[in-house]
Amino acid sequence: MTKIIRVLLVDDHAAFRMGMRVLLQQSPVIEIVGEAETGKMALAQLPVLQPDVVVLDCHLPDLDGPTVAAALKKHDLTVHILALSAYDDAQYVRGMLYAGATGYLLKNEATETIVAAVQAAAQGKAYFSAAVALQLAKLAGNNEVVMTSPTAREQEVLQQLAKGLTNAEIARALNIKERTVAFHVENLLSKLGVSNRTEAVVASIRQGWLKV
Repeated sequence: MTKIIRVLLVDDHAAFRMGMRVLLQQSPVIEIVGEAETGKMALAQLPVLQPDVVVLDCHLPDLDGPTVAAALKKHDLTVHILALSAYDDAQYVRGMLYAGATGYLLKNEATETIVAAVQAAAQGKAYFSAAVALQLAKLAGNNEVVMTSPTAREQEVLQQLAKGLTNAEIARALNIKERTVAFHVENLLSKLGVSNRTEAVVASIRQGWLKV
């Protein structure tokens, strides 16, 4: 039986929320369990609705997107956050990813792209608009730190990170302990000078550690 993805929509424009509700519910595996027009409303609804994915606007009337994203993750580490914004500026992208967003999508994307992004987010996998991916590549390209090449095991972990796998999934794939995976992931983040898995993958591509 296919698991239904429970989604909470957070945006201060009612018309946009209505459009997103209609759009996403065209998918038989997505259920909109709630809506919020402010960050505080989203935080209040989180423990009640227990969504799998929060589709979160970067600009809200009370709190900014990164603040809401960080608070959501603090309250529930299992929830996945998909940033949905009209802006692809590096500061917005970096802020949302640092706060714990799994992906970052622009509002002008096609219906099937937004549905695919929600499905990817529900699995903890990264999903980005092309313009956002470009910003991530630029951020990685601005890193002037001399990077030590990954070890053979770190390279294996990196390949799995690029597939969007969780630590537990990587541990099963490589037949090693989950805490060992976490150790290697932290080492990779340190070597690359980044703070999250998504930027690690992008930076690795720029370094030539990963081929695409």
